Amino acid sequence: MDDQEVVASNRRWTRPKGFDRNLVVIGAGAAGLVSAYIAAAAKAKVTLVEAHKMGGDCLNFGCVPSKALIRSAKLAHQMRHADRYGLAAVEPVIPFSDVMERVHQVIARIEPNDSVERYTGLGVEVLQGHAGIVNPWTVDIKLHDGRVQRLTTRAIIIATGAQPIMPPIPGLEAVRPLTSDSLWDALRGRPEAPKRLVLLGGGPIGCELAQSFARLGSHVVQIEMAPRVLMREDADVASLVEASLKADGVQLLTDHKAIACGMDAGEKWIEVEQDGHRHRVPFDEIIVAVGRAPRLTGFGLEALGIKTDRVVQTNEYLQTLHPNILAAGDVAGPYQFTHVASHQAWFAAINGLFGDIKRFRVDYSVIPWAIFTDPEVARVGLSEAEAKAKNIPYEVTRFELGELDRAVADGAGHGFVKVLTVPGKDRILGATLVGEHAGDLIAEFVFAMKHGHGLGKILSTIHIYPTLAEANKMVAGQWRRKHLNAFLLSLLERFQTWRRR
Repeated sequence: MDDQEVVASNRRWTRPKGFDRNLVVIGAGAAGLVSAYIAAAAKAKVTLVEAHKMGGDCLNFGCVPSKALIRSAKLAHQMRHADRYGLAAVEPVIPFSDVMERVHQVIARIEPNDSVERYTGLGVEVLQGHAGIVNPWTVDIKLHDGRVQRLTTRAIIIATGAQPIMPPIPGLEAVRPLTSDSLWDALRGRPEAPKRLVLLGGGPIGCELAQSFARLGSHVVQIEMAPRVLMREDADVASLVEASLKADGVQLLTDHKAIACGMDAGEKWIEVEQDGHRHRVPFDEIIVAVGRAPRLTGFGLEALGIKTDRVVQTNEYLQTLHPNILAAGDVAGPYQFTHVASHQAWFAAINGLFGDIKRFRVDYSVIPWAIFTDPEVARVGLSEAEAKAKNIPYEVTRFELGELDRAVADGAGHGFVKVLTVPGKDRILGATLVGEHAGDLIAEFVFAMKHGHGLGKILSTIHIYPTLAEANKMVAGQWRRKHLNAFLLSLLERFQTWRRR
């Protein structure tokens, strides 16, 4: 919307002559916490409003608890396969209640970093309640004790995050589905993992949870309507993950559509369809992991005329229709990653505080992400499928981890490093890693792409032997060998022959 439309819209309200706050931030997840932190560091008077739990989805329902669960599940897996390391394989005894208790202990250990006390100590006013935007400069906060506090503010940041999508499957509500938000409390205290578990969804969250619960003793049926899991990644990536899921006992029903859920004689079931054929899968619990949708309603966007489609509509500075109202994190898109939310928060906070003086365009040029299955998947930049879809010319160089000394020693030779480069040049268009600690190893490619370094710079960097990080240097070496100058090599051979005379 252009400036004239913004002015016309703002005529509906009277701008205060003065303000109670420089910034009000709605939502205390990653984007909100970082925004408030930056504002306080800039000596602004900032209020952070959270309706539920400090730390948002990542701390309480997503990144932190899932990684704690994954670690316990991986150890159980390693015990079962200890013979691969010259030890006696044993079937682990899994007191599931203790596993879940450890998950909550991990949350509690990290919780102080995101707490009211910490942010109050940093100079942020933290209010726990529900925020509603009254006009572009006024926010009402209905506190948990029933009081309503009204604040005027120069700028507002919407950082309300996202929530699990519940698909419109007939009968789904009746079987009381769990989500990645609710399972941590719902399964707490149970002596065993659910014996029969259906996992609906083949994305990153679905794959991580399916593998973890299978390793912790559940019989898992994973249902995905697409032809394969991890549809955003290349087929060779998904193939390795699918093989690992199946090896862990996950029954994969790809290309299956969920039709209905129900209960007969006390037994829950889900009906699925493939190629016109239907059958029912009985289960004890079902986890729905088909995606997450931004929280867009309930805090006044509609009355302000701020458009929402799948996310809050913003410009390249994260400003909405009203330039002093910005959005960051999952609610703003286009990525649903904690590290992107934190990245956006800097731009939202600075543009909210100083946007009438100087604005900064948010930079999405180099965005990495990881999927914490075993093997892990990490990517930055283009995949092969994306390059083909966009008609971007590329070369691909691939190094198999089975050829890396440290991976062999660790029994972690399953996986690869794949790098896309500009044809004939070492400039990196994208990198994909599949294997042990892929989420850590991708950082070198992220740094290289961010600062314009090619594979030659990685090749010329000393990497400690023997480490998994050498895989990055190895793939750079393979690229170099493919691009040696045959004419110069011929001259060099003739020179060396002459030198022996």
